Amino acid sequence: MSSHKPSATPGPQGSPLSDPYNFSLILGGPLYQLWSRAHLGEIKAHIRRRILVLSGICWLPLLLLCALEGSLLQGVAVPFLLDVETHVRFLVCVSLLVYAELIVHQRIRGIVSQFVERDLISPLSLPRFYDAIQSAMRWRNSIPAEVTLILIVLSMGYFLRINTFVLQSSTWYATMYQGAITLTLPGYWFFWVSNPIIQFLILRWLYRIFIWTRFLWQVSRIRLELLPTHPDRNCGLGFLGAAAYAYSPLLTAFGAQLAGFIANRIFYDAAVLTAYKPEIVLLAGFGLVLVLAPLGVFAPHIMAAKRQGLREYGALAAEYSRGFERRWLKSCDREGETLLGAADIQSLADLGNAFTVIKEIRPIPFSRDMFLQLVLASVVPFVPLLLTLFPFDVLLDRLVGVIF
Repeated sequence: MSSHKPSATPGPQGSPLSDPYNFSLILGGPLYQLWSRAHLGEIKAHIRRRILVLSGICWLPLLLLCALEGSLLQGVAVPFLLDVETHVRFLVCVSLLVYAELIVHQRIRGIVSQFVERDLISPLSLPRFYDAIQSAMRWRNSIPAEVTLILIVLSMGYFLRINTFVLQSSTWYATMYQGAITLTLPGYWFFWVSNPIIQFLILRWLYRIFIWTRFLWQVSRIRLELLPTHPDRNCGLGFLGAAAYAYSPLLTAFGAQLAGFIANRIFYDAAVLTAYKPEIVLLAGFGLVLVLAPLGVFAPHIMAAKRQGLREYGALAAEYSRGFERRWLKSCDREGETLLGAADIQSLADLGNAFTVIKEIRPIPFSRDMFLQLVLASVVPFVPLLLTLFPFDVLLDRLVGVIF
């Protein structure tokens, strides 16, 4: 592995934004600048404070306003403290969406630098690689992009919220009378402050994944020095799979949001969990596509390296095998060397192992374990809802039966 590390300004324009060791999808943009001015910009040291601030803005005013209106535990069909969906969205989902920033920041930075550390980019292609990094950082820092996300949330978000979240009964945030919906005082904060915040966080994550996908696509257009015999079975690009692992908290947040939505329908609209199987499967599939599809841009590179490796190592194996047969099977002149312990045997085995590695190359850098972890991250929030179908003792017996 190469031990060199580019300077802080390696790009063609000499900008620190092009340094792979400073790459981050998180440390930039207007909201990050706002956090920095509030002395909450340090990604690791201030992560808990940012969670408390955002969750507090979303949830605490609702608690106080409901206490003022008398809808904490009574007065309506769905009082505030018994609204599972609200607590999951603003206490669990917001926390996961913010916490995911720390994981993604730490993982992605190390991933981008490995393109250089592993000498996957040829010296002639390094300027294009630095340009791709610089372009990604400009998109990350774009003020118009985040303003557009805010406008989308404020213009379209209300109509989506009012048609999606309102139950078929009076709640702490909206009353139903002859089919008409009337927002309560905490309902205005719920629909115009709390929900827009979490929707903005989700849209900003989708925007970040778009930036990541665009960056990987640009890198895939660069000539890469891939190694068909690399033991990761991805020609040396297996490290990219760590990016998918990093998004696990994000997928859990998506799953928790849907689980909270379903829980309210089960408790207050007489729905059943099995009626939402298509939505749960769709969510898990969406999450997998969201985090794994960006890695697919390297599939043509990987498969081209596999074909070339099979051709070249196939020719080398044929040449070596013929020589091995001539010496050990078709000739009596072995120069006094015995077959036991001969270096030719080890070389033949090593060549066979290299050829096997090439045959097992996968087009996309992810494994079965990674696939299962991502699916688990998406569906684990629905596990408590199984108690609405089976008593706890029955569910425990079935679980023990599956394990043992």
